[in-house]
Amino acid sequence: MNFIINLKNYLEDINILSIFVRMFLAIICGGIIGLEREDKNRPAGLRTHVLVCVGSALVMITSQYMFNVFGESDVSRMGAQVISGIGFLGAGTIIINRGHVRGLTTAAGLWAVSCVGLAIGIGFYEGAIIGTLFISLSMVLLRRFSHKFQDASKSMDIYVEIDKTKSINDIMNILDSKGIDVTYLKYCDKPQYNETAKGFMISMSMSKRQSHTELIYEIEKMNGVYYIEQI
Repeated sequence: MNFIINLKNYLEDINILSIFVRMFLAIICGGIIGLEREDKNRPAGLRTHVLVCVGSALVMITSQYMFNVFGESDVSRMGAQVISGIGFLGAGTIIINRGHVRGLTTAAGLWAVSCVGLAIGIGFYEGAIIGTLFISLSMVLLRRFSHKFQDASKSMDIYVEIDKTKSINDIMNILDSKGIDVTYLKYCDKPQYNETAKGFMISMSMSKRQSHTELIYEIEKMNGVYYIEQI
């Protein structure tokens, strides 16, 4: 028992072993969170999350070292700059595509992983490990619930590209037959995926819950539909 207590106290101090342990733990924790984003092919994936976590840990190690050496140093000052500064990196992962915002989860993940790095860097191992666990569970498990609720939502937005010789009325007729009201329709003169097609953004409201996946599949298999996605 005394050995464990002594080891814990030793690792909370600044020495070669504690620095190595903190850096290695930052790689592990940042990598665990980054793997989920990498799997989703997001702009900030494994390497970005690892670098943010390791960098944040190094900042806190440096702060603790400065306090040990100079005594009057504010340990929290450099960590506070990381918390605010990480917002610039997170903002780079947010993309506004056809009026819809994407990348918020990745930005939030970068901010959270920087907090994990700060906890590791100051030697708060328990908080860092528990935080990594809950962040990972939130990103994996809550995504499944989010997709489930989204697929059953009564509102839906899609982007569709169809052959120039076809009419959007064919799609509108399908929606009308299912009791779906179109609340917004916009023609996009510059299609994203097929230059020979014409694109449309459609917002719709459903009187009853219907599977978005099934509706998209039904439209996708129509003759003349080149591309469709939920946005």
